[in-house]
Amino acid sequence: MEISSRRRGFPTVSEYIRFLHNSAEHADHASNGSKKTPQHLEAPELFSQTDMGRIYHGDSLGLMHGALEPGSVDLIMTSPPFGLVRKKSYGNEDADRYLKWFRPFAEGFRRVLKPSGSLVIDIGGSWKAGTPTRSLYHFDLLIMLCREFGFHLCQEHYWWNPAKLPTPAEWVNVRRVRVKDAVNCIWWLSPTPWPKANNRRVLAPYSDSMLDLLENGYEAKLRPSGHDISDKFGRNNGGSVPPNLLALANTESNGHYQDYCREQGLPIHPARYPAAIPEYFIRLLTEPGDVVLDPFAGSCVTGEAAEYSLRRWICCEISKPYLDGALARFEEQPARKVKEVFYKIASPCAVPVDEEEIILPVDGGRKRPLNLITRAKATIRGVQVHRKTRLIKSGVRA
Repeated sequence: MEISSRRRGFPTVSEYIRFLHNSAEHADHASNGSKKTPQHLEAPELFSQTDMGRIYHGDSLGLMHGALEPGSVDLIMTSPPFGLVRKKSYGNEDADRYLKWFRPFAEGFRRVLKPSGSLVIDIGGSWKAGTPTRSLYHFDLLIMLCREFGFHLCQEHYWWNPAKLPTPAEWVNVRRVRVKDAVNCIWWLSPTPWPKANNRRVLAPYSDSMLDLLENGYEAKLRPSGHDISDKFGRNNGGSVPPNLLALANTESNGHYQDYCREQGLPIHPARYPAAIPEYFIRLLTEPGDVVLDPFAGSCVTGEAAEYSLRRWICCEISKPYLDGALARFEEQPARKVKEVFYKIASPCAVPVDEEEIILPVDGGRKRPLNLITRAKATIRGVQVHRKTRLIKSGVRA
């Protein structure tokens, strides 16, 4: 038992036993339920393929619990339907039922992942209906994956979309009691604390100040923070280690994929992440020729990134119209150009304000304020009422 727990990456035997117990409970629940168990779902049908990858149409549970061999995948890179309160066209689950819905997929992830493999999940948050407070479902999902299924949180990443609209509008623009929600969580997990990875694969360009330092030298010394910076700090390593904040504007609206969908009368998938996100993790966590799986493929952005990164890949999507559009990603296209884009974010409180004029709502924004149009209408009505009252008092019939 102790050897088995170490091989699967569990720090203690008790955690391994807890994982086995939870897995058995989920299996018993599935066998006693009225729905088909994942093992008895039909395998998805092969929809299309390239030299490097395959696209399947159908439920990915049938793929992960049947068609794919255990321990055959190096990286699962996916963006599952978010647990949004408001239903979307691409089939998201209600936040309260999200964990129950996700468990069979988590079991499939554990089955197909190699011991040294990684699971990367891009997942957005949601707001509770009717209040400016956040759901905890994506944090609950992370805890469930670690405690029930034995995954280890290697590192959390955050995708900052500088072009994201200020939403939710009611709390951000109307009542002004929250700020723009512009960040998605990306959980990087693995069956082991030691998945294969190398950050030299994803270096960022040096800043101008660092380039100046490399050219003119750096005096090794103890910094005010207490860090002892040695002379090795001035070594040129080809780039800087990137932070766990991925700054990518999701603004593409006229690319080849969108044009193809419009020409063919196909729906454009509304929840695509930029290809640079899966490319980042593919390069960080896999070797050329490794296998990348996306069980919630959508328009196959992950497959496209794996294709030009020379990884083998498997995409599975339950919606055929989205797959019809995804074929555009694997047509012959002009050579891909890597854009070097820098985004700026202002430091907090960079714009001066008059705090005597801009006050905090006493009720925390519970009561919806009158907007400018409503205020104008109220003013007009008030003037009309006042004028009518004056006419009545003066004996003139309105």
